[in-house]
Amino acid sequence: MTATLRILAISGSLRAQSSNTSLLRLAASVAPDDMIVELYDGLARLPHFNPDDDVDVPPPAVLELRRRVGEADGLLFCSPEYAHGLPGSLKNALDWLVASVELPGKPVASLNASPMATHAQASLLETLTVMSTRIVREACVTIPVTRGDLDADGGITTPDAARATRAALDAFARGIRTQSGVA
Repeated sequence: MTATLRILAISGSLRAQSSNTSLLRLAASVAPDDMIVELYDGLARLPHFNPDDDVDVPPPAVLELRRRVGEADGLLFCSPEYAHGLPGSLKNALDWLVASVELPGKPVASLNASPMATHAQASLLETLTVMSTRIVREACVTIPVTRGDLDADGGITTPDAARATRAALDAFARGIRTQSGVA
């Protein structure tokens, strides 16, 4: 019997109709039967990172983020690129995780919804490397999503995107199970 993997999906976008968030929702809908992908929706509620506030009991939104990261078997990111970098909101979340005990050693993967957003993707993976995560490189893929690929509700409608997303999740599951010995 294979244990169910719990994946926390974190979008770097705060936009309501974000292609990055839509790609993570697609991941949740096409995940293998032995994987649950849960979308983290607390990015906008995190306070600005201040080391003086990272005390014994940090702010409640930070505790919630850390709890969810700790409970997850892996993290799946998808982020837009702004001015050749990560959005400040995503970097802020990562800053809150720097000193946490929940993140080091955690398997991570990153989907990229724009083939032109290579700088943010590289920056995210570099930051996650420095933060001692275990990047599953074969699950870090670009799956182009255009406005025409989204329906009125923001769902991705292209079968190619669904197949590519499922393939990335299959690779992520293999990577997690290989790295951690999870059956």
